Amino acid sequence: MARWIAGLDGCRGAWAGALLDLDDPERHRCALFPDVEALLDAPEQPLVIGIDVPIGLPDRIVGGGRAADLAARAKLGPARSSVFPMPPRAAIYADDYDAAKAASRAASDPPFAPSIQGYNIFRYVRAVDTLLRARPELCDRIHEVHPEVAFHALNGGRPLGLPKKGPRAREGLDLRRRLLAAAGLPEALIDARAKGIPADDHLDALAALLVARDILAGRAVPMPAVPERDAYGLPVVIWAPAEPEPAAGIGDIDSTGAVAL
Repeated sequence: MARWIAGLDGCRGAWAGALLDLDDPERHRCALFPDVEALLDAPEQPLVIGIDVPIGLPDRIVGGGRAADLAARAKLGPARSSVFPMPPRAAIYADDYDAAKAASRAASDPPFAPSIQGYNIFRYVRAVDTLLRARPELCDRIHEVHPEVAFHALNGGRPLGLPKKGPRAREGLDLRRRLLAAAGLPEALIDARAKGIPADDHLDALAALLVARDILAGRAVPMPAVPERDAYGLPVVIWAPAEPEPAAGIGDIDSTGAVAL
């Protein structure tokens, strides 16, 4: 009996996806999916999907972000800027960026407005929120993750020290590939990037898949420890993979900036 899991990461208006059969790791595939439903209805019928998109939108934000966002930012430390604090629900459904900023300030304490980078992912947030509100039973299959939180955990709870974009992108991407391999993903899957999917989005989808694996196994870590729910009953929690033993971290940075293997 096949047990498929999947990971999804937003990619150029669609979703970078990765699937793996836990009972036969040689069976896997990566593809670009037009929407989440396309993965749900795929022949593999994944049991658990890790998705890099906020799920659960409070009507009012107190303290600078959802509890899940604050927990993830605290965990990441210096790399916390990769977690965009989600504004109140009304801002996500605003007609344009100015309206989103106004709606956010009106329903947050202290008042804050989403960054343009955060606003640019709202279409993904709306799509998943609409889907889960219409089909709440899917909350048993679809779970919010954050790739950098996942990679941080895979590195033994230590900062990676290398970005996935910019002048040192190649080093950062290679480090993430090694972390995925050390966590047990087949090399063939790590190398199976589908046409049209950037390398960083492919690796983020694989990180989401690893979180899905740990959720199915019952060892994933919720942030916050006690998940909240929004007014529609959707969970407000970011899931992270279980951390390996301390010696398993491979992202230590020495004083020269080199990665310790």
